[in-house]
Amino acid sequence: MEQRIYISHLLSDNEMREVIAQTNAGVECIDFSISENLDSLNANIESYRERLKSIGTKRLIIHGPFLDLNPMSFDSEIVRVTKLRFDQAYEAARELGADKIVYHTCFNPTVYFLTGWAERTAEFYREFLEDKHDVETVIENLYDEQWEPIKEVITRVDNEKLRVCFDIGHAHCNSSLTEHEWVENLKEFITHVHLHDNFGEKDSHLCLGEGTAAWENLLKSFSDSEDVTYTIECNTKSDVLKSYERIQKYF
Repeated sequence: MEQRIYISHLLSDNEMREVIAQTNAGVECIDFSISENLDSLNANIESYRERLKSIGTKRLIIHGPFLDLNPMSFDSEIVRVTKLRFDQAYEAARELGADKIVYHTCFNPTVYFLTGWAERTAEFYREFLEDKHDVETVIENLYDEQWEPIKEVITRVDNEKLRVCFDIGHAHCNSSLTEHEWVENLKEFITHVHLHDNFGEKDSHLCLGEGTAAWENLLKSFSDSEDVTYTIECNTKSDVLKSYERIQKYF
């Protein structure tokens, strides 16, 4: 089971080392979601390679950049910079031998309309994936209120290298739809899951079981999906370890 579990690198390297020693999980790296780290890409790739050795795992997922970026922007310069940053993070994933790379949809319902969103986002990913053959790309819901646009992007792109990362915490606090509705309609495309909890009001990244997200039903629904991977995204070592223990019985 440990081969399907990753821990988000939200903890210090020392704490990550202790958690990996206890769980034998992999790491989901957040370093390459930060623009400053992308500015010194090669140096940070080599630095993170050594950090992974110290932490004690080679199994890796990369979380790509998202702040100030937008794949469907009507501004060609914003699209250009988005692709540049996405390319840099993908290069880090390729160089470090990552299993997957996660990109947010970057949809913000308070700024953009959904009309044309899926079409423009799909156009971006069709171009982006033309020369990407080594690492599976998954797009993650954040402020997304509906599952339909994400499914439309995946079907329009029609590339097995593009799949979905379902973040249960984000869906729980940012969407009026139940977690069951999200999974029921996207399950065929979901290959990665972010696990954390909240009370449906804000993105708290609590320990599983300490909020109101339906994480147990989620894990049950994927009991027959052996290719799905999971990242525990909690802010403290104790919450990570408690969450890890609580999901054991579902594998």
